[in-house]
Amino acid sequence: MKCIVLTGGGSAGHVTPHLALLPKLADLQWDIHYIGTKNGIERDLMTGLVPYHAISAGKLRRYFDLKNFSDPFRVLQGTVEAFWILRRLRPNVILSKGGFVSLPVAVAARSLGIPVILHESDITPGLANRLALPFATHLCVTFPETLQYIKKASVSLTGNPIRESLFTGEAKQGYALCKFQKGKPLLLVIGGSLGASKVNQALRESLVTLTKSYQIAHICGEGNVDTSIEMQGYTQFSYVNDELRHLFAAADMVISRAGANAIFELLALRKPNLLIPLSRSASRGDQIMNAKSFVTQGFSILLAEEKLTPESLVENIHSLAEQASKMRKTMELSPISKSSDEVMKVILEYVE
Repeated sequence: MKCIVLTGGGSAGHVTPHLALLPKLADLQWDIHYIGTKNGIERDLMTGLVPYHAISAGKLRRYFDLKNFSDPFRVLQGTVEAFWILRRLRPNVILSKGGFVSLPVAVAARSLGIPVILHESDITPGLANRLALPFATHLCVTFPETLQYIKKASVSLTGNPIRESLFTGEAKQGYALCKFQKGKPLLLVIGGSLGASKVNQALRESLVTLTKSYQIAHICGEGNVDTSIEMQGYTQFSYVNDELRHLFAAADMVISRAGANAIFELLALRKPNLLIPLSRSASRGDQIMNAKSFVTQGFSILLAEEKLTPESLVENIHSLAEQASKMRKTMELSPISKSSDEVMKVILEYVE
């Protein structure tokens, strides 16, 4: 039986692509294991799905902190722990999504001669992946722009794996959730897991105009539902989980932030979209670069948060509606829209 070890952690973004690949790996009847930290989000997401092995890991900081003196010893401890786990499991290949836990695993795997495939979701590689790259056998990247930052011969443009469950949505159920009828186009607005106050505000101030042309399903974040708004053609959700696939199936267009996982879901589902990335004051700017890449490839329209007003929002939504058909055709032709299959091709190459 073939064996694969998955690793990565520190944020959900370092784990969800693994979740997307699990059904494909399970179909091959492989022995699947996960290496993560003792208390990271990866443990919450993976426990119960596959055998989980916890190791120590130190955070790699770009700023001064007293923990910078002790964390290298945690990395060393994690490397030793990973070594003994991998020596016992003897996997055919390791797939790493980055995050602080991935570096000890990559180093230990290199010492044992186990192929390591890194996957980078953002345009500019994260610090952990940059440090792990010398110990890796192959690198998968999500955006074509990333190739300019990489001086490694063995690299593939694969896109970002997404959950297969998103393809199982039913438009009829999406309309029922919103209490909408077919007719006007359905616009799905996703403010993020914690909501996006600027997006929420601009949208609500535009509802009188927008509901003349569109039906709007608004995922506004926990605690951000405005109960004072009762308007035909507009419905609010504080949070959705399994229901998201049905809302996607019903949606004609989507407004979203520009995290890598989110925008690759839109690409795979062929959903014309308007991206409003987090500003540089609220992030390191990766969402802005993600959005610009998707605009260049013809998948999206970009509205900078600094330029977001009710008027600019309405103008860009109308522009999105005009370009929607062309966007869908462009998405259909993109090889990175089938990102899970592309990553699996690389994995199978090294396993064989």
